Amino acid sequence: MRRRLFTSSLSVGLLGGPLRTRAQPAAAVRRVGVLEPGIIADSRQWPLPLIAGLRDLGWIEGKNLIIERRAAGDVPELLPSLMAELVRLKVDVVVTFGTPSVLAAKTASSTIPIVMAVIDDPVRAGVVASLARPGGNVTGNTLIEPQVHARRLSILKEMLPTATHIGELVNAANPAVLVSNHSDDKVAHSLGIQPLVVVVSDAAGLEKAFAELERQRAQALLVPLDALFNSNRLWIMGLATAHALPTMAVGREFVEAGAQLSYAANPAALVRNAAVFVDKILRGAKPSDLPIEPPRRFDLIINMRTAKAFGITVPQSLLLRADEVIE
Repeated sequence: MRRRLFTSSLSVGLLGGPLRTRAQPAAAVRRVGVLEPGIIADSRQWPLPLIAGLRDLGWIEGKNLIIERRAAGDVPELLPSLMAELVRLKVDVVVTFGTPSVLAAKTASSTIPIVMAVIDDPVRAGVVASLARPGGNVTGNTLIEPQVHARRLSILKEMLPTATHIGELVNAANPAVLVSNHSDDKVAHSLGIQPLVVVVSDAAGLEKAFAELERQRAQALLVPLDALFNSNRLWIMGLATAHALPTMAVGREFVEAGAQLSYAANPAALVRNAAVFVDKILRGAKPSDLPIEPPRRFDLIINMRTAKAFGITVPQSLLLRADEVIE
């Protein structure tokens, strides 16, 4: 496996990033809650970046910091009760992952500060008033970045220039679906692509979704960021392989599971940036005064092994732009 900037910069970020010069926090132990909708299997995404980021800012778990982690295990109905536990524990701040988590947190408390490590569009989801002036008790990161969906389609088209029918999985149970444009018709048309959106609401619907993609003669697949899809990535990629669908996904774990491509915001960088928000809030800042920040870094990852297995010749133009190539 050939690793490029992705590996080197991630290692620096987690293990030896530049320390910020600040006064040490007060001796009182502070309590940070973490609310997750699914299972985050890669420790390089969580908890290492958050713990390392807080450590560099003077917050040491077990010394002046306690982290209370609650994970719904892909059962979103559990999020309200898990958040209720964090409220009873009187946490000083809650870090959330994804739209369902922040909605559950915001519903449970209008006073506990909430830091979004990862979310799609918090404005259109009704979580905050605006990115620049969030108001209320919520701030953090957003995955909003102009044309990111178009870039994924464009990269997939660059690898598969003759593909015209691109399937896309959509989780109807994710509140973000209601406010996201999953298939930009204008961009797709400019690329000569006919988007084929297939909706699922749980893991049991995946096989039926792939049967529908086959019926519509999909030639490739795009899998967006979603806890349901991430937790079932091995099954999804097994189905994609069985149906001969080259796949563009969101996240390195999908590429490791067999996807040919991933173009996504670097998850460790997002989580590490959440630590900066947590630090500011623990030191007295109000979430309403902290503008929400977009991703600063995107990674293009290519799996040459699975590309070759599909008989795909990856253009040199893509290989030269890749942050990581798995061979």
